[in-house]
Amino acid sequence: MIKAALSVLLVLAAVSSTFAKYIPKTGKRIPQTLSRGWGDQLIWAQTYEEGLYWSRSKNKPLMVLFHLEDCPHSQALKKEFSENNELQRTLDEDFIVLNLVYETTDKHLSPDGQYVPRILFVDPTMTVRADINGRYSNRMYAYEPNDIKLLLSNMQKAKKLLKSEL
Repeated sequence: MIKAALSVLLVLAAVSSTFAKYIPKTGKRIPQTLSRGWGDQLIWAQTYEEGLYWSRSKNKPLMVLFHLEDCPHSQALKKEFSENNELQRTLDEDFIVLNLVYETTDKHLSPDGQYVPRILFVDPTMTVRADINGRYSNRMYAYEPNDIKLLLSNMQKAKKLLKSEL
């Protein structure tokens, strides 16, 4: 009787360990996606070149977001950016999106310097829209968490310019 109970217990332990999910000692890991937490439901371009291709082929403006994972300003903007449903919906429907944690070789994407967070718009003709900027004169393409409404307004400008110029 004891042997049978011990056998059943051993089989149950073996079966339950095969169905258990591995959790690292540091805790549950979130899978790294191209969104890097800026909007997991969005389809993100992998490279600047791919973003330009999609922008041209789908006739949508490209929004390029420069940030750093360990920058407190980038992290604060990411929180507001990812939680704003209107912004996420507009990006999903009307834009090609790319986020970069490194600089590109295109100097047009850093017209006033290389800083983060920085957001620029590129139209389907591959023209960087330097005329669509934020509210700061010393960092013209910087946005802060309380600038989400301005960012939404600038996204609307990018869409209007696209329709009026093409």
